[in-house]
Amino acid sequence: MDDLLLRNLTRRNFLENTARLCFLVGLSSIFPGCVKPEPSIEETRTEIEETTTQIEVNDEIGEKTEAETKPEAEDVGETGVDFEPAYLKLHRSGELKKRAEELWSVMENCQLCPRRCGANRLGGTTGFCRAPGDELVVSSFHAHFGEERPLVGRGGSGTIFFTHCNLRCVFCQNYTISHLGRGSKVNIDGLAGMMLRLQESGCHNINVVTPTHYSAHILKALDVAAGYGLRLPIVYNTSGWERLDIVELLDGIVDIYLPDFKFWDSDQSAKFSAGAESYPEMTKAAILEMNRQVGVAKPAQNGVMQRGLMIRHLVMPNDTSGSESVIAWIAENLPKDTYVNIMAQYTPAHKAYDYPELSRRITGEEYQKVVQKATDVGLTNLDVRGYWWLQ
Repeated sequence: MDDLLLRNLTRRNFLENTARLCFLVGLSSIFPGCVKPEPSIEETRTEIEETTTQIEVNDEIGEKTEAETKPEAEDVGETGVDFEPAYLKLHRSGELKKRAEELWSVMENCQLCPRRCGANRLGGTTGFCRAPGDELVVSSFHAHFGEERPLVGRGGSGTIFFTHCNLRCVFCQNYTISHLGRGSKVNIDGLAGMMLRLQESGCHNINVVTPTHYSAHILKALDVAAGYGLRLPIVYNTSGWERLDIVELLDGIVDIYLPDFKFWDSDQSAKFSAGAESYPEMTKAAILEMNRQVGVAKPAQNGVMQRGLMIRHLVMPNDTSGSESVIAWIAENLPKDTYVNIMAQYTPAHKAYDYPELSRRITGEEYQKVVQKATDVGLTNLDVRGYWWLQ
């Protein structure tokens, strides 16, 4: 068969599958700001299998040239054709592939996260996070409309929810994913296919959720997807507890860092996050490096974020998270216009009721006190949409 005809047939099949995905996403996203319900495990497995098959079909025709794969304006939603994500330069030079291989080798004696458990994930052993090595496990992927407004825009944030977690907080609202590992196994090509489908559906970014223990897989898939025309910014949506040298390896790859700053006190992080005593200090160092790499997050003219640091802080009952100290540190160590989302949606979940200090939602007074502190210390770029949650 003529190569051009084969490419056209393959692309038509790809777009037909994407159209069905867009329709499904659209039904659940009629109202801006709503959160798309998590699909059933059967639906997720079917979607993942279809995506893996599609990227394998595309791979049979050989890697396309950049000129053939560069999408038109409508393919990237409102992100803008003039924007080029950081990783494309490293993809063209071969550096992205090199760094992916470097991280991959780390899994032989796994040191990807601060626990440095040493499990031989490449040999089939699972470590503290319980994640496999040769493949990864995905819970779901879809256009998400419940993230920060500059990430959502009109097309949604293209979220990929990974299972397992190195932190394992006792109050985790997504414990069926992070603790129990609910999801389906995916190979590198399958993950690359998900990224491409999210782009085709009109998402503004690729938002990798809980990426730390899968950072090697993500870089490998990103290199594959870039070869097929991916050009959306990458959002690294992390707990904040990252090894500094691993974050340094992500320099020039990640466009938007979205870390949590969960705890100020190491005793609290150790108690509620499975012994993660180093959380406060390591998160501070990681956030400073993230800011060095991408700077202050400022949206484009259309209001959609393309690059920068966006910090999340969850206010917890009884000042468990040390909110005012966290806010003060941000003001003292980062630009005053750093984007800070002060989150109010804490709800007791998983094992939270085993701890009296975590067994209730926060009050309006607790939340407003943190907002006032942020104002008093001069922070000017605050996301404080939490009031409605407390009413």
